[in-house]
Amino acid sequence: MLKPRVIACLDVAADRVVKGTRFEGLQSIGVPDDLARRYEDQGADELVLLDITATRERRNPDFKTVNRVARALAIPLTVGGGIATAAQAGQMLAAGADKISINTAALARPELLKEAADRYGTQAVVVAVDVRREGPGWRVYSSGGRTATPWTLADWLRKAEELGAGEVLLTSIDRDGTGQGYDTGALKAASRATSRPLIASGGGAGPDDLERALRIPGVTAVLVAGVLHRGEVTVMELKRALAGRGMILRGA
Repeated sequence: MLKPRVIACLDVAADRVVKGTRFEGLQSIGVPDDLARRYEDQGADELVLLDITATRERRNPDFKTVNRVARALAIPLTVGGGIATAAQAGQMLAAGADKISINTAALARPELLKEAADRYGTQAVVVAVDVRREGPGWRVYSSGGRTATPWTLADWLRKAEELGAGEVLLTSIDRDGTGQGYDTGALKAASRATSRPLIASGGGAGPDDLERALRIPGVTAVLVAGVLHRGEVTVMELKRALAGRGMILRGA
Protein backbone atom coordinates (compact mmCIF):
# COMPACT_ATOMS: atom_id res chain seq x y z
CA MET A 1 0.00 0.00 0.00
CA LEU A 2 1.10 3.55 -0.69
CA LYS A 3 1.94 5.65 2.32
CA PRO A 4 -0.58 8.43 3.02
CA ARG A 5 0.30 11.78 1.50
CA VAL A 6 0.05 15.29 2.90
CA ILE A 7 -0.59 17.66 0.00
CA ALA A 8 -0.30 21.44 0.14
CA CYS A 9 -2.85 23.39 -1.89
CA LEU A 10 -2.55 26.75 -3.59
CA ASP A 11 -5.76 28.40 -4.79
CA VAL A 12 -4.68 31.01 -7.31
CA ALA A 13 -6.44 34.07 -8.74
CA ALA A 14 -4.68 36.72 -10.86
CA ASP A 15 -1.29 35.10 -10.14
CA ARG A 16 -1.77 35.39 -6.36
CA VAL A 17 -2.47 32.64 -3.85
CA VAL A 18 -5.80 33.33 -2.14
CA LYS A 19 -7.84 31.74 0.63
CA GLY A 20 -11.38 32.19 1.85
CA THR A 21 -14.15 30.40 3.70
CA ARG A 22 -16.70 28.23 1.91
CA PHE A 23 -15.28 29.56 -1.38
CA GLU A 24 -16.09 33.18 -0.42
CA GLY A 25 -14.24 36.18 1.07
CA LEU A 26 -10.96 35.50 -0.71
CA GLN A 27 -7.85 37.16 0.69
CA SER A 28 -4.46 37.42 -0.97
CA ILE A 29 -1.78 35.28 0.67
CA GLY A 30 1.32 35.42 -1.51
CA VAL A 31 3.11 34.47 -4.72
CA PRO A 32 2.52 30.91 -6.01
CA ASP A 33 6.11 29.86 -6.68
CA ASP A 34 7.35 31.26 -3.35
CA LEU A 35 4.71 29.36 -1.39
CA ALA A 36 5.24 26.22 -3.47
CA ARG A 37 8.93 26.18 -2.53
CA ARG A 38 8.08 26.86 1.12
CA TYR A 39 5.73 23.90 1.39
CA GLU A 40 8.08 21.58 -0.46
CA ASP A 41 10.81 22.57 2.01
CA GLN A 42 8.37 21.83 4.86
CA GLY A 43 7.92 18.27 3.61
CA ALA A 44 4.80 18.34 1.43
CA ASP A 45 4.55 15.16 -0.62
CA GLU A 46 2.75 16.86 -3.49
CA LEU A 47 1.33 20.23 -4.43
CA VAL A 48 -2.06 21.06 -5.93
CA LEU A 49 -2.45 24.38 -7.77
CA LEU A 50 -5.98 25.44 -8.67
CA ASP A 51 -6.75 28.51 -10.79
CA ILE A 52 -10.10 29.19 -9.15
CA THR A 53 -11.27 31.99 -11.46
CA ALA A 54 -10.34 30.64 -14.91
CA THR A 55 -13.63 28.83 -15.50
CA ARG A 56 -15.77 31.66 -14.17
CA GLU A 57 -13.90 34.18 -16.31
CA ARG A 58 -14.12 31.83 -19.32
CA ARG A 59 -10.44 32.10 -20.07
CA ASN A 60 -7.66 29.66 -20.84
CA PRO A 61 -5.57 28.11 -18.07
CA ASP A 62 -2.61 30.14 -16.86
CA PHE A 63 0.18 28.07 -18.39
CA LYS A 64 2.89 30.61 -17.50
CA THR A 65 2.19 30.42 -13.77
CA VAL A 66 2.06 26.64 -13.94
CA ASN A 67 5.40 26.48 -15.70
CA ARG A 68 6.96 28.85 -13.18
CA VAL A 69 5.69 26.81 -10.23
CA ALA A 70 6.67 23.51 -11.84
CA ARG A 71 10.24 24.74 -12.35
CA ALA A 72 10.39 25.64 -8.64
CA LEU A 73 9.41 22.14 -7.51
CA ALA A 74 10.80 18.62 -7.38
CA ILE A 75 7.62 17.08 -5.91
CA PRO A 76 4.61 16.08 -8.05
CA LEU A 77 2.32 18.90 -9.14
CA THR A 78 -1.39 18.63 -9.90
CA VAL A 79 -2.96 21.57 -11.71
CA GLY A 80 -6.59 22.52 -12.34
CA GLY A 81 -8.69 25.46 -13.43
CA GLY A 82 -9.93 26.30 -16.90
CA ILE A 83 -9.05 22.95 -18.49
CA ALA A 84 -11.88 22.39 -20.96
CA THR A 85 -10.33 20.13 -23.63
CA ALA A 86 -7.95 17.20 -23.84
CA ALA A 87 -5.60 19.41 -25.81
CA GLN A 88 -5.46 21.92 -22.93
CA ALA A 89 -4.78 19.04 -20.56
CA GLY A 90 -1.83 18.12 -22.73
CA GLN A 91 -0.59 21.70 -22.71
CA MET A 92 -0.78 21.71 -18.93
CA LEU A 93 1.28 18.52 -18.73
CA ALA A 94 3.77 20.01 -21.18
CA ALA A 95 3.98 23.11 -18.95
CA GLY A 96 5.20 20.92 -16.10
CA ALA A 97 2.16 19.45 -14.36
CA ASP A 98 2.33 15.78 -13.43
CA LYS A 99 -1.47 15.46 -13.19
CA ILE A 100 -4.40 17.56 -14.31
CA SER A 101 -7.51 18.24 -12.26
CA ILE A 102 -10.84 18.66 -14.07
CA ASN A 103 -14.06 19.85 -12.44
CA THR A 104 -16.66 22.05 -14.15
CA ALA A 105 -15.73 21.08 -17.72
CA ALA A 106 -16.17 17.39 -16.91
CA LEU A 107 -19.58 18.04 -15.37
CA ALA A 108 -20.59 19.92 -18.53
CA ARG A 109 -19.18 17.20 -20.79
CA PRO A 110 -18.24 14.00 -18.93
CA GLU A 111 -16.59 12.50 -22.02
CA LEU A 112 -13.70 14.91 -21.42
CA LEU A 113 -12.47 12.60 -18.65
CA LYS A 114 -12.29 9.67 -21.08
CA GLU A 115 -10.58 11.74 -23.75
CA ALA A 116 -7.91 12.90 -21.29
CA ALA A 117 -7.46 9.42 -19.78
CA ASP A 118 -7.15 7.80 -23.21
CA ARG A 119 -4.47 10.29 -24.26
CA TYR A 120 -2.45 10.69 -21.07
CA GLY A 121 -3.38 7.73 -18.84
CA THR A 122 -5.75 7.47 -15.90
CA GLN A 123 -2.85 8.18 -13.52
CA ALA A 124 -2.69 11.73 -14.89
CA VAL A 125 -6.40 12.53 -14.56
CA VAL A 126 -7.87 13.78 -11.29
CA VAL A 127 -11.57 14.55 -11.06
CA ALA A 128 -12.15 17.43 -8.64
CA VAL A 129 -15.53 17.21 -6.93
CA ASP A 130 -17.02 20.04 -4.86
CA VAL A 131 -20.01 19.03 -2.72
CA ARG A 132 -22.52 20.47 -0.29
CA ARG A 133 -24.61 18.51 2.18
CA GLU A 134 -28.16 18.08 0.90
CA GLY A 135 -30.55 16.17 3.15
CA PRO A 136 -29.10 12.72 3.81
CA GLY A 137 -26.57 13.01 0.99
CA TRP A 138 -24.34 15.37 -0.96
CA ARG A 139 -24.94 17.42 -4.09
CA VAL A 140 -22.15 18.09 -6.60
CA TYR A 141 -21.57 21.74 -7.51
CA SER A 142 -19.79 23.33 -10.46
CA SER A 143 -18.40 26.78 -11.29
CA GLY A 144 -16.45 27.21 -8.08
CA GLY A 145 -19.29 26.02 -5.85
CA ARG A 146 -21.83 28.41 -7.33
CA THR A 147 -24.03 26.10 -9.39
CA ALA A 148 -25.85 22.97 -8.22
CA THR A 149 -25.73 20.11 -10.72
CA PRO A 150 -28.12 17.17 -11.16
CA TRP A 151 -25.42 14.82 -9.86
CA THR A 152 -25.31 13.28 -6.42
CA LEU A 153 -21.85 12.55 -5.06
CA ALA A 154 -22.15 8.77 -5.45
CA ASP A 155 -23.57 8.87 -8.97
CA TRP A 156 -20.95 11.32 -10.24
CA LEU A 157 -18.07 9.34 -8.74
CA ARG A 158 -19.29 6.14 -10.35
CA LYS A 159 -19.56 7.90 -13.71
CA ALA A 160 -16.14 9.57 -13.38
CA GLU A 161 -14.47 6.25 -12.56
CA GLU A 162 -16.18 4.59 -15.51
CA LEU A 163 -14.82 7.31 -17.81
CA GLY A 164 -11.24 6.94 -16.59
CA ALA A 165 -10.59 9.37 -13.75
CA GLY A 166 -7.69 7.96 -11.78
CA GLU A 167 -8.05 9.92 -8.55
CA VAL A 168 -10.70 12.00 -6.76
CA LEU A 169 -10.10 15.36 -5.09
CA LEU A 170 -13.17 15.71 -2.87
CA THR A 171 -13.80 19.15 -1.36
CA SER A 172 -16.54 19.90 1.13
CA ILE A 173 -17.77 23.42 0.42
CA ASP A 174 -19.47 23.42 3.84
CA ARG A 175 -16.13 22.86 5.57
CA ASP A 176 -13.79 24.82 3.30
CA GLY A 177 -11.72 27.31 5.29
CA THR A 178 -13.60 26.65 8.54
CA GLY A 179 -10.99 24.56 10.34
CA GLN A 180 -13.81 22.30 11.51
CA GLY A 181 -12.33 19.16 10.01
CA TYR A 182 -12.96 17.26 6.82
CA ASP A 183 -16.47 16.03 6.06
CA THR A 184 -15.94 12.41 7.04
CA GLY A 185 -19.51 11.57 6.08
CA ALA A 186 -18.89 12.65 2.51
CA LEU A 187 -15.57 10.82 2.45
CA LYS A 188 -17.19 7.58 3.64
CA ALA A 189 -19.93 7.94 1.04
CA ALA A 190 -17.30 8.51 -1.64
CA SER A 191 -15.33 5.49 -0.45
CA ARG A 192 -18.41 3.32 -0.93
CA ALA A 193 -19.08 4.72 -4.41
CA THR A 194 -15.64 4.46 -6.04
CA SER A 195 -12.49 2.37 -5.92
CA ARG A 196 -10.35 5.32 -6.96
CA PRO A 197 -7.98 6.90 -4.39
CA LEU A 198 -9.54 9.83 -2.53
CA ILE A 199 -7.91 13.12 -1.51
CA ALA A 200 -9.74 14.78 1.39
CA SER A 201 -10.12 18.54 1.10
CA GLY A 202 -11.94 21.29 2.98
CA GLY A 203 -11.66 22.02 6.69
CA GLY A 204 -8.50 20.22 7.77
CA ALA A 205 -6.71 22.11 10.54
CA GLY A 206 -4.77 19.76 12.78
CA PRO A 207 -3.54 16.19 13.31
CA ASP A 208 -6.91 15.01 14.62
CA ASP A 209 -8.62 16.09 11.41
CA LEU A 210 -5.98 14.52 9.20
CA GLU A 211 -5.97 11.26 11.12
CA ARG A 212 -9.76 10.91 11.03
CA ALA A 213 -9.75 11.37 7.27
CA LEU A 214 -6.83 9.05 6.59
CA ARG A 215 -8.38 6.25 8.66
CA ILE A 216 -11.28 6.09 6.18
CA PRO A 217 -10.81 3.33 3.60
CA GLY A 218 -9.86 4.74 0.23
CA VAL A 219 -8.57 8.07 1.53
CA THR A 220 -4.93 8.13 0.51
CA ALA A 221 -4.14 11.83 0.97
CA VAL A 222 -5.22 14.99 2.77
CA LEU A 223 -5.11 18.49 1.37
CA VAL A 224 -4.08 21.36 3.65
CA ALA A 225 -4.02 25.07 2.90
CA GLY A 226 -5.28 27.67 5.38
CA VAL A 227 -3.35 26.48 8.43
CA LEU A 228 -0.17 26.50 6.35
CA HIS A 229 -0.82 29.92 4.88
CA ARG A 230 -1.45 31.38 8.35
CA GLY A 231 1.71 29.78 9.73
CA GLU A 232 -0.20 27.91 12.43
CA VAL A 233 1.64 24.66 11.66
CA THR A 234 4.09 23.27 9.13
CA VAL A 235 3.65 20.21 6.96
CA MET A 236 6.40 18.39 8.85
CA GLU A 237 4.81 19.15 12.21
CA LEU A 238 1.57 17.59 10.97
CA LYS A 239 3.40 14.55 9.63
CA ARG A 240 5.36 14.02 12.84
CA ALA A 241 2.19 14.29 14.90
CA LEU A 242 0.57 11.62 12.75
CA ALA A 243 3.69 9.46 12.96
CA GLY A 244 3.42 9.72 16.74
CA ARG A 245 -0.03 8.15 16.43
CA GLY A 246 1.29 5.14 14.61
CA MET A 247 0.71 6.32 11.04
CA ILE A 248 3.50 5.66 8.57
CA LEU A 249 3.90 8.67 6.30
CA ARG A 250 6.47 9.64 3.73
CA GLY A 251 9.41 11.58 5.10
CA ALA A 252 8.09 11.82 8.68
